[in-house]
Amino acid sequence: MWGRNGVSMAEDMRAPARASEGQAAVGIVANPMAGRDIRRLVAQGRFVPNHEKVNILTRVLSGIEASGVERVIMMPDSAGLSRGAADGRFPDLDVRLLHMPILNGDYDSTRAARAMADMGVGCLVTLGGDGTNRAVAKGSGEVPILPVSTGTNNVFPSVVEGTVAGLAAGVVALGLVEIAEVARRARFLEVRVGETEQDIALVDVAVSSERFVGARAIWDTSTLHEVFLASPRPDAIGLSAIGARLSSKAASLHVRIGGGGAAVLAPIAPGLVTEVPVRRWSYMRVDEPTPIDLRPCTIALDGERTIALAQGQRASVVLRENGPPVVDASAAMSAATAAGVFGGGPLQG
Repeated sequence: MWGRNGVSMAEDMRAPARASEGQAAVGIVANPMAGRDIRRLVAQGRFVPNHEKVNILTRVLSGIEASGVERVIMMPDSAGLSRGAADGRFPDLDVRLLHMPILNGDYDSTRAARAMADMGVGCLVTLGGDGTNRAVAKGSGEVPILPVSTGTNNVFPSVVEGTVAGLAAGVVALGLVEIAEVARRARFLEVRVGETEQDIALVDVAVSSERFVGARAIWDTSTLHEVFLASPRPDAIGLSAIGARLSSKAASLHVRIGGGGAAVLAPIAPGLVTEVPVRRWSYMRVDEPTPIDLRPCTIALDGERTIALAQGQRASVVLRENGPPVVDASAAMSAATAAGVFGGGPLQG
């Protein structure tokens, strides 16, 4: 899943230097469509306007520049976020846009992440929600990801100030901190149709009785048949919150939805708290497939219906533990401070 293939050139048609050649680089993928689905209408999902995303990107670039990194590779986008953030503001940064077509879909982020990984970036900053990071993870290989939350469902990305995110990404890309100390391997859920890996989810897989993908976003729990949860968190918004009400362990869960059991109160979308009936639930085991038995159905990945299953198709979900390394910005800053990266000395006040 984490292999890489293909390469894209930078806008000036010169490939950025690889980190192994002594020039560390940071990649940035900002999704202009993050946080704009139907949950703006059926719940109270926040809307992050593009000018604010440009503002966040500008702060990320400021942090990267201050860290000492000299090169940044950014994904182009139809809203001009990357151009707007970088335009002439950072004389000490060599900022380049990938030369790639913009299709305004998930594949843009996957393709950009793959290209950046092939170019040797040392860290990849993402702006978006769970869906954006899922798309990036499919192309980023072993490059550490530092996710900044700007989406609707934000279980995977963190709320972190852009300047701090840039500084943290910089010290990671420069190798000034040990990755093992500041990043964790993400769990993910692999969806298999027949014997073939179809797609992945970083947070949750939901099986719905809806037959068509439609508006994609999952928000009506009455259509849910079962959910698979990679890392339920008690402070999460979305389907992950269901599992967090069932177990306090940091473990992956398979939950069957429906009457005949207990009910849990969960915030399944921003501003939308609902009672969810649970028939039964169990812990998932790593690398052990769990069959999906509802037909026909749609399968939602990280909150969005993506796969439609017809009668007769076989499908299963497998928990994996070898996902992308995810940087904890706070841990990276603490480790850099302890190493004296930001100056200071032995004197104590």
